[in-house]
Amino acid sequence: MSTSTTPQTDTSTTAPSPAARRPRGLFGGRRTADDGPRASLRELLPYLAVNRTLITAAVLLSVVGAATSLAQPLLVQQLIDRVQTANPLGWLPWLLVALVVADALVAGVQHFLLQVLGEQVVRLSRRRLVARILHLPVAAFDTRRTGDLVSRVGSDTTLLRSVLTQGLVESIGGLLTFVGAVVAMIVIDPLLFGLTLGVVVLAIGAAGAVMPMLTRASAQAQEQVGALSASLERAISGVRTIRAANATDREITVLDERTEGAYQAGLKVARVSAMVVPIAGVALQLAFLVVLGVGGARVAAGSLSISELVGFLMFLFLLVMPLGQMIGAMSATSQALGALGRIQEVVRLPIETDGDVVGTAPRRQDAAAVAFEGVSFRYPTTEDGAPDVLDDVTFTVPRGSRTALVGPSGAGKSTVFALVERFYDPVAGRVLADGVDLREIPRAQLRAGIGYVEQDAPVLAGSLADNLRLGAPDATEAEMRAVLERANLAEVLTRSPLGLDAPVGEHGVMLSGGERQRLAIARALLAAPALLLLDESTSSLDSRNEAQLRAAIDEVATGRTLLVIAHRLSTVVDSDQIVVLDGGRVVATGTHTELLDSSPLYRELAHHQLLTTE
Repeated sequence: MSTSTTPQTDTSTTAPSPAARRPRGLFGGRRTADDGPRASLRELLPYLAVNRTLITAAVLLSVVGAATSLAQPLLVQQLIDRVQTANPLGWLPWLLVALVVADALVAGVQHFLLQVLGEQVVRLSRRRLVARILHLPVAAFDTRRTGDLVSRVGSDTTLLRSVLTQGLVESIGGLLTFVGAVVAMIVIDPLLFGLTLGVVVLAIGAAGAVMPMLTRASAQAQEQVGALSASLERAISGVRTIRAANATDREITVLDERTEGAYQAGLKVARVSAMVVPIAGVALQLAFLVVLGVGGARVAAGSLSISELVGFLMFLFLLVMPLGQMIGAMSATSQALGALGRIQEVVRLPIETDGDVVGTAPRRQDAAAVAFEGVSFRYPTTEDGAPDVLDDVTFTVPRGSRTALVGPSGAGKSTVFALVERFYDPVAGRVLADGVDLREIPRAQLRAGIGYVEQDAPVLAGSLADNLRLGAPDATEAEMRAVLERANLAEVLTRSPLGLDAPVGEHGVMLSGGERQRLAIARALLAAPALLLLDESTSSLDSRNEAQLRAAIDEVATGRTLLVIAHRLSTVVDSDQIVVLDGGRVVATGTHTELLDSSPLYRELAHHQLLTTE
């Protein structure tokens, strides 16, 4: 086993070059810092390939639809020629009707397939994003707001649907129709086609000029929606605090500002997209007028027949319709790339991994359950020049003992727990479990042997059973009832006829503070961990609840190693060992009696909590 103190990290990052910080947009031009994250078409393609069978079917239907559309002007030409020459129409009218019906049926089936594909794209993107978010290192959540992450899973992924439902796959058939119409128009009259081509080129150029603006506007709109979601999540999660502080109206004002920001950003998208929508219509009208005027003159001159002019006009409509589809696809893709950029921003974040650590690390049964050896640590968000949160911390937790961490606020007690759980790695020194550096133990294996009861004892929305099974999904009803008994929570089961299925409310609001704490202990106990980390928050508990909590701690200490953060020294005076932290350093270690004699800080803490007579 290596004894190196060099910290191992999950990933490494390097500073991007100036060019990398200013990549080109979808339709050219340099991005600016205000554009927000954007993805490339290359990153979008894997999402579109979610169901190759459905995509293939939709593309084939597009080809069939293109064929049925292109055949209709040819049949109309023949019908006009037969009418002019007084020849019998025969089966031509019926064939034309059949083509029209077939075209409509193909369009309906294709629309359904594309809707299904769109939903599958949204599902895939949400699954990938949720999996990525929940595997991010804890440090990633220190700088990101929950509501913004929720917005990326909700509204951003929805925009990906528009790539399919608004014509990207349809534009493949539209392209075939476009090419077929071009060929037919050249054959009928090259001069009229040349005039039409000029109008089409102008339309495509105008759309291409607007697309980068639309991509930027869409990305900014999604950023504003994310900010609104984050502020709303903050207000809802803290609604009781806000009400108690009489700050409801102020929070509404903040949310109004966020809403206004999202509204203004949405208006910008509307203004830019409004520039795109008329392009196809103007192109069609202009081309129609040009062809009608010039074509009418050529018919009058005898260089073009009526049937050819009618056929050319029908092909013109077939030319402009896919042009509109392609412009719509460009618009939808631009907006989707803005949303995908926000999704990919999270997807590109490094996840919590074990690097090269594989298999089961050998444990030493004669070693301490936990040992800190010269550990120093600072959070990634700590400003340069600020002192380390932990500075050269060294102590051991003997196997089967009850060890307490005490000290003033900000001493680094909770950080010790975060390092034991390996939410973070130390910047210097080592943390060991059973004699093995934690960085040599797979995280899943490490955490399977640890029960962690956090300071605020979070309770998840759902039932009692849902919360208990969080760490032990296969626990039986009998086991859950037994662990509630051990945590002095038996009476909670009698409050509702639903028993274990009784809801606990959002954040456990239907339970008292002490009950939430004991439920968190019960949840950790049910997983039967060898090491229990108990961030014991008792400052808000009355004496009866504190006594119940102490009884629960006594119960859980049996047969396992217990590491407790003590906020009330009265709950840990009988600990086997007490470690005193101050300013991120260990300043004393011993029993309660020993520390009263040897540690001025501990004696002061005990005096303030009336545990001494001095």
